[in-house]
Amino acid sequence: MTPSLVDAVGALLREVAADVVMPRFASLAPDDIELKAPGDPVTVADREAEIRIADALLKLLPGSRVVGEEACAKNPALLENIDQGQVWIVDPIDGTGNFAAGRAPFAMMVAMLVEGEVTGSWILDPQSGRLAVAELGGGSWIDGERLRTNAAALPSSELEGIVSEAFLPPDRRGIVDRLRRNVEAVHPTVRCAGFEYPLVALGGRHFALYWRTLAWDHAPGALLLREAGGSVSHLDGSPYHPAHPRPGLLLSHNPLISRDLLAIIADGN
Repeated sequence: MTPSLVDAVGALLREVAADVVMPRFASLAPDDIELKAPGDPVTVADREAEIRIADALLKLLPGSRVVGEEACAKNPALLENIDQGQVWIVDPIDGTGNFAAGRAPFAMMVAMLVEGEVTGSWILDPQSGRLAVAELGGGSWIDGERLRTNAAALPSSELEGIVSEAFLPPDRRGIVDRLRRNVEAVHPTVRCAGFEYPLVALGGRHFALYWRTLAWDHAPGALLLREAGGSVSHLDGSPYHPAHPRPGLLLSHNPLISRDLLAIIADGN
């Protein structure tokens, strides 16, 4: 990606945050919120932001296509063949449940896929203005400062992490039990991957575990964490690939932490 494209996408997210998202924060009327499915809200801000972002991205990169969360809610076929060509993945408001309730955190996220490989990502915190950017082979940055994880191992008993139990099948709940027995603390998800990926990369949490692996939730953060020196893998240790999703995902602050946690997860005792 060119520096001008990297800067343009970041500026676009800031613009849409200022024009569409933040004016509606804590100001939504009841009819501004709908349910796409039980427990899965969407707001007028999600839809308007996605349209604004998608239109601008297509102008920035002619010949590309956009796969947005809200468009996919109406037409899931948009997710087909995202491993072909240049594809923008857009989550206009990640953490919509929080946003709709008038609370933090929530984020705005974009990822670029080229032939299925995530080559760039942008995660904006609209409230603070903090922008996290990553480029394949070019590192991760937060507000212009290079982001690097601590490469040291830690005893499992000192690890603190996040676990999302939503969508976790009953026969896999032993994973969470094993983690709770072996680490210092397991915290519930705040249901905003755009907040939790940077948190793990910065070391505020050592790991996070999710079952559902939708591209708009994970593609942006996965590149950010990996380029910072962290690890994102399925629960069998295989790498996460947004174009070929499988359930079960472990984020770790560094590969040594990932190695130890995967051993705990695999241990049936």
